[in-house]
Amino acid sequence: MSASQERPSTWTFLTHHARVLLEIARDPEARLRDIAATIGITERAVQGIVSDLHDAGYLSRERVGRRNHYSLNLDQAFRYPTEANLPVRLLIDMFTQHDLPRQNTP
Repeated sequence: MSASQERPSTWTFLTHHARVLLEIARDPEARLRDIAATIGITERAVQGIVSDLHDAGYLSRERVGRRNHYSLNLDQAFRYPTEANLPVRLLIDMFTQHDLPRQNTP
């Protein structure tokens, strides 16, 4: 029996950073705890990722009452050199215009 038959692989195509960005694109007023629950990571991890995305210019946040409202910079380019000339808008559009029904499992 091969290693792949013994246990299922846990890798995915999208990083947690991409998943957080997509959740914010779907709901710019989403709470970090809701994002965490949706993608299956801790709220603290989401906080760190939102800080990374903010620091890199992918999003801005504005306090509205007791909540944050996020705005995405969809023209910001991907970070990896092979995609650096492409805007993140392509990823966001692909997943938000063709969304499947939401499921609560990661």
